[in-house]
Amino acid sequence: MAVINLVIVKEGEEPIAELGESRPNRLGPKRAGKIRKMFNLTKEDDVRKFVIKREVTKGDKTRVKSAKIQRLVTPLTLQRKRAKKAFKLDRRAKATAAKAAYAEMMHTRHAAEREKRKTAHIKRRTSSVSA
Repeated sequence: MAVINLVIVKEGEEPIAELGESRPNRLGPKRAGKIRKMFNLTKEDDVRKFVIKREVTKGDKTRVKSAKIQRLVTPLTLQRKRAKKAFKLDRRAKATAAKAAYAEMMHTRHAAEREKRKTAHIKRRTSSVSA
C-alpha cells in the first residue's frame, strides 16, 4: 500500500521507521508563475533553474527529466509577438492605402462619367436649338 490514512493515538516502545522518513517531491509545478510563487522568485530570476528534476536510470545510462515550463516568456516569444503585431499593422496600412486608391479611382471614374453626361446633354441641347 502506498498511502495509509490514520491517526497515531499512542506511541509504542519502538518508533515506526518509515514514519519519520521524508522524500523529496517527485513532481512540482509546471507553470512559470506557480514556480515563482513556490520559490519566492522575482520576474528577473530564471525559472528554468528551479524546476523540480529527477534522475532516471535506464540500463547503464542516467538522464535528468524535468517538466516543460508553461507560460514561460522567452526572448523568442517576445520576438514572435512583435512580429505578429508588425504584421497586423502592416496589413492595416496596406488595407487603408488600397481603400484610398479605390476611392480615388471611383472618384475619377464618376467625374469622367459626369463630364461625359454633361457634354452629351449640352450636345443634345445645341442640336435641338439649332434644328
